[in-house]
Amino acid sequence: MVRIGLRDPRCAVFDTTLEPPSAFNQNDVSLARVNMLIIGGTRFVGHHLAIALLELGHRVTVFRRGVTPDDLPPEVERLAGDRAEPGALARALGGRSFDAAVDMIAMRGADTRDAIQALEGRVGRFVHISTGSVYLVRQGCPAPAREEDYDGPLILPPPASSWEHREWEYGVGKRECEDALAEARAARGFPAVRLRMPIVHGPRDPSGRLAGYVARLADGGPLLVPEEPGAPLRHLYAADVVEGVVRAMTVAEAGSAYNVASDDLWSHRGFVARVAELMGVDARVVQLPRVRLVAAGLFPACAPFASPWMSILDNARAKADLGLSPLGFEGFLPRLVGGLLARPPEPTAAFLAQRASERRLAELSAE
Repeated sequence: MVRIGLRDPRCAVFDTTLEPPSAFNQNDVSLARVNMLIIGGTRFVGHHLAIALLELGHRVTVFRRGVTPDDLPPEVERLAGDRAEPGALARALGGRSFDAAVDMIAMRGADTRDAIQALEGRVGRFVHISTGSVYLVRQGCPAPAREEDYDGPLILPPPASSWEHREWEYGVGKRECEDALAEARAARGFPAVRLRMPIVHGPRDPSGRLAGYVARLADGGPLLVPEEPGAPLRHLYAADVVEGVVRAMTVAEAGSAYNVASDDLWSHRGFVARVAELMGVDARVVQLPRVRLVAAGLFPACAPFASPWMSILDNARAKADLGLSPLGFEGFLPRLVGGLLARPPEPTAAFLAQRASERRLAELSAE
């Protein structure tokens, strides 16, 4: 089994104004040098994982498209290729072997089958980053969802033109990935572990979701939210994803699936109120029927965490088997909000246009 140490005080994997989730214990596991492959490791969590592993002296190879420059250290070996092109990963690897591999970006069954073909017999542990959306597309799935709730018939797809269809496609595509790994495990013992996660927050987050809440509250305009209550919020901090990946490589049982999530169950209203409190502003909230926000083309972008497509994961197995204790919002939200206030991202033209439309709808609703 791969042995990697990550809970070490040297692991300052994030921006200097932000901290990992807890004090790393360098005696947790041994620090034997290992050869790591990260498939998709230049933007968000993969970047943090690469930096953490380098800090501990491990060898890191990243496979990515290479279309835009990255800011990973020169010690990281970079392999370029288009993941969507069949066989591209195998050609880039050239038959090389790795102690462990992490797939951050597989979105379809074909992606995962391609990775299995490239790495079968050449990897000690394969970690697939999955999502809680695999439960949301299952008929009658309970919430919080446990790992054993995965099996069952799927819901029918929403209309192809709807925003919900994208969410459905995402969940179904990730299930295709997981099913391919389960089949390879059952047939040939492929050493995969699947980690299912909710919304992830942290520095370098490319989604702009939390930044959007901060920007809307900061500009003094109204925040448009649905009248209908959304699912409770049980999200995750990026440092805990890194820790979960390492635990999946070191102590998880091959073939297993784990839900990695915090213990939170925040309401959307409570989340907005807490962000506003951290910013020192009053939250101006306008509630409208979700169908009206959708018809105006504003939802879910105007309040993404109020979406009904928010997974709620039971994390008991990951806590018991992997020893994970992920932070809740109070453990990371103050630092993230503070960082966004100190270094606000430049608003895009699309955001400014969306914000103008939100203001117009709020004014119309007040008449």
